[in-house]
Amino acid sequence: QVQLVESGGGLVQPGGSLRLSCAVSGFRLDHYAIAWFRQAPGKEREGLSCISGRDASTFYKDSLKGRFTISRDNAKNTVYLQMNSLQPEDTAVYHCAAYYTQGSICSWAHREWYEYWGQGTQVTVSS
Repeated sequence: QVQLVESGGGLVQPGGSLRLSCAVSGFRLDHYAIAWFRQAPGKEREGLSCISGRDASTFYKDSLKGRFTISRDNAKNTVYLQMNSLQPEDTAVYHCAAYYTQGSICSWAHREWYEYWGQGTQVTVSS
């Protein structure tokens, strides 16, 4: 049974950092691309970053480069999203998602490719 479980969200002050985790079960990370998305109240779900199955190549939405870093630990079956310099506009529910591929390319922009989704973790950036 495929399952993705996010954790690590919470309340953080502007300028602070958080590391989100996406623990996966039921499949191998090197067979799936994993992406992070977020959805703020009243807004569409937004793709942020993805990491490819084959060789853990990483891809980012341009506006996030330098602030967010995606990584994975195959031994722990976990994908991470390190978020730095957080701002109030980063407030959202953050979801991880997966689709089957053994390639070196993934896309955070094609939400419809992603077959499996976690329930999300809330991130609130506020003073």
